[in-house]
Amino acid sequence: MSVSNAGTAILGAGIFAKEAHLPALQALGSLAPKLKAVYSRSEKSARELAAEATALLNTIPDVYFDGNPSSNLDALLARSDISSVIIVLPITQQPSIVLKALAAGKHVLSEKPIAGDVASGAKLIAQYEAQYKHLGLVWRVAENFEVEPGHTAAGRAIAAGKIGKVTFFSSRTVNFIDQDSKWYKTPWRTIPDYQGGFLLDGGVHSVAALRVILPSAMTHLSGFASLNKEWLAPQDTINTIIKNADGSHGIYELSFAAPSPSRSGAGGGLVITGTDGWLQVQQIMARDLIHNVEQPTFRITIKSATRDANGVLGPEKEEVIDEPIRGVELEQASFFAALEGKDDGLGSPLGALKDVAVIEAALKSGGELIDLEKLISQS
Repeated sequence: MSVSNAGTAILGAGIFAKEAHLPALQALGSLAPKLKAVYSRSEKSARELAAEATALLNTIPDVYFDGNPSSNLDALLARSDISSVIIVLPITQQPSIVLKALAAGKHVLSEKPIAGDVASGAKLIAQYEAQYKHLGLVWRVAENFEVEPGHTAAGRAIAAGKIGKVTFFSSRTVNFIDQDSKWYKTPWRTIPDYQGGFLLDGGVHSVAALRVILPSAMTHLSGFASLNKEWLAPQDTINTIIKNADGSHGIYELSFAAPSPSRSGAGGGLVITGTDGWLQVQQIMARDLIHNVEQPTFRITIKSATRDANGVLGPEKEEVIDEPIRGVELEQASFFAALEGKDDGLGSPLGALKDVAVIEAALKSGGELIDLEKLISQS
């Protein structure tokens, strides 16, 4: 059944399902299958998501929830007119639901992180590859930072040699989260049953950006983790150094413990330095001249050194690329294209597992050097 006449369903009715996945389906229009059903553990939240879907997508999805055998998740997965599901559930619940959907013959796009830890993620990949991949079932992990046009543009610029050979890098992200935040008020984030709390849930984004932009795989890490705001337990800050396979190295820092919102904008962002220049990726608000509105954008600034025939440093060349943030839309588009046999390799579960490995290593290092490849292979 092709995307054009099959349906999809959203499993999970939280903030990201409403604020990211529904608008992405709207943006894709006819490139996405019809949303035929939504599921949540509670009837109330499922109906709220369905109502928002009706308003945005001009369709009325069927509502499924726990407690009634005729309208629970099993009933949804039994439908032959639904070929794929988008899973947007709490982190530790997702692996079992991924397997449940695959067992029902559905293609799966599951939100990042792939699992709560490396061992669980590795086990999930092994089960998929042994039991479902050969059946033609597609499973992708939705990591929107992997497909952001700004990040892929930065990666292409480095691959094209615009800053020479990468020598070192820095990735610094500091977020302000207080107890009134809509993200903190999500029950499964308030009392996390997975390592790292916000560091895992949000940290895989910035790791994925590095994975896409850097030309060489991250192989070793050493660092420290700490808790600075008690309500963000178990940890809220990590500071690490990372070595890559090509010998380059850099700093990866992430915190959700900013003392005030102003700290978030001080000294953050991603900078890659090479032998012949450097590149910076920053998130800004930029005006869309077509629609005359401000929109979140990744700005890539490339500074390339020039030298004359004698090797004397000349004027610096600057190139600026602005790419609107639209990763969720593009990760969905990639997934639905894969269902039609057009696999671009994005959303790889193994790539998502590598992102979790960096966070797990940072949480556990305590200053010791951790081999990231061994962490994965021995899980």
